[in-house]
Amino acid sequence: MFLKHLSLVNYKNFSSKNLEFDPIINCLVGDNGVGKTNILDAIYHLSFGKSYFNPVATQNIKHETDFFVIEGEFEKNGRAEKIICSFKKGLKKIIKRNDKAYEKFSEHIGFLPLVIISPSDRNLIIEGSDTRRKFMDGVISQSDKAYLQTLIKYNKVLMQRNSLLKYFAVNHTFDNDTLTIYNEQLQGFGTEIHQKRMEFISAFVPIFKEQYAHISEKEEQIMLSYESQLSEKKLSELLESSITKDRALQYTSMGIHKDDLNFTIDGHPIKKFGSQGQQKTFLIALKLAQFHFIKEQAKTTPILLLDDIFDKLDENRVSQIVALVNNDNFGQIFISDTHAERTENVVKNIRQTYKIFTL
Repeated sequence: MFLKHLSLVNYKNFSSKNLEFDPIINCLVGDNGVGKTNILDAIYHLSFGKSYFNPVATQNIKHETDFFVIEGEFEKNGRAEKIICSFKKGLKKIIKRNDKAYEKFSEHIGFLPLVIISPSDRNLIIEGSDTRRKFMDGVISQSDKAYLQTLIKYNKVLMQRNSLLKYFAVNHTFDNDTLTIYNEQLQGFGTEIHQKRMEFISAFVPIFKEQYAHISEKEEQIMLSYESQLSEKKLSELLESSITKDRALQYTSMGIHKDDLNFTIDGHPIKKFGSQGQQKTFLIALKLAQFHFIKEQAKTTPILLLDDIFDKLDENRVSQIVALVNNDNFGQIFISDTHAERTENVVKNIRQTYKIFTL
């Protein structure tokens, strides 16, 4: 699968832009602020129906205009596929595949597998558990539509239960029967999600460790582990035991929406004890593992976006990463960088076709 043509109208800093891509390597070079990352984000938008960097749709519209359109022409399994993502202020966003609009955005997730590696990935280390859960859910959902639908159902029931808890507090009342109905639904959906997440971690960790070994020059002991309240007790028991606390807080304090991923290096949290270089290598290994996991599960080679890959990594380490594409494991790659010569020095040593776009 690869992207042949990209067309942008009023997207971020572009009034209009058309690009024809190489099926293997594409390099976007130019000074900061010219829109290299915006082009990568537009490609991400076509895959996920939203921006990677700014999920607020109105803020992706070019200033002094009121809509944007992103159009991509792909080739997948020998077939031409046209994806259009458009948004106008005051209206719902629309995603079309071959001119037919999706009723639900979730139906599109996984159709165009894609992995992005960006400096902003550091949020996975420095921010809260919500960011790491979204990463885990995003990886699983690209190859498991049933998981995504179960997750949507769980979150809907969770919102309803939280609304009920607020209602109890405001009206100084309590209805255990209604609460039990929500508890039973959360138990069913939550147990299924927990099981899928455990299976994912079991398959993902060996791939992650292998990728880290490929790009690291040191013998560091890195680990990724899954932390969940459901590992100790059934969700129904957790919800029952926390009802007094939940009524006081007016939200649900137990469940798979509290799960987390622990990142460690040599047995210590990488957030506190990892150098910038170690953290960067950890994150790149994490994303490359995501790439290989999705490829194996979805039976389709994802598109790989490398945004400002030279940030905090030397040219030799970048060469090691890009050299990984010099085999049949990888498909189409996009690289953004501020130095054209540096980028070309890396890609010209690879026996693959490439294009360089100067913005």
